[in-house]
Amino acid sequence: MKTRLYFPIIISLLVMATSVFTACSDSDNPLNDTTKPVIDLKSPTEGQTLAIGSEHGVHFEMDLSDDVMLKSYKIEIHSNFDHHSHDTRAAETTVDFAFNRAFDVSEQKTAHIHHHDILIPANATPGDYHLMVYCTDAAGNEAHVARNIVLSATGGEDGNHEE
Repeated sequence: MKTRLYFPIIISLLVMATSVFTACSDSDNPLNDTTKPVIDLKSPTEGQTLAIGSEHGVHFEMDLSDDVMLKSYKIEIHSNFDHHSHDTRAAETTVDFAFNRAFDVSEQKTAHIHHHDILIPANATPGDYHLMVYCTDAAGNEAHVARNIVLSATGGEDGNHEE
């Protein structure tokens, strides 16, 4: 008699457990996400010259997207020269410019980024630099984009763009 009573309960529990574990599709589960996010960096462009000392900041614009969920992006700028120089100025007149900042874009599948947060100080060393953008999704997949840029004291973008 007890066996007949327990059998329907056990079957019911198995059916409920199976439905709970199969209710979420693989595409909705961040742990099954193996697709990297997509970065569409619009500005700065490859080889663009940026103005040193501009008070407006660098015009930075991109679109981010992921098939499940974004988490964050990071912008990094570092020098791309070997410090070999024929410059007659004193060594302390300029400093290698570096920028490294992360931004949160959690809970979004797409994000349009537009800001002027990168300020290049007046004492930045002119020359070739790398601009790197990294984007991580909620599952930890990372994509990156690299640009070669030039910092110049005599010209380049001043950051005056339409908002």
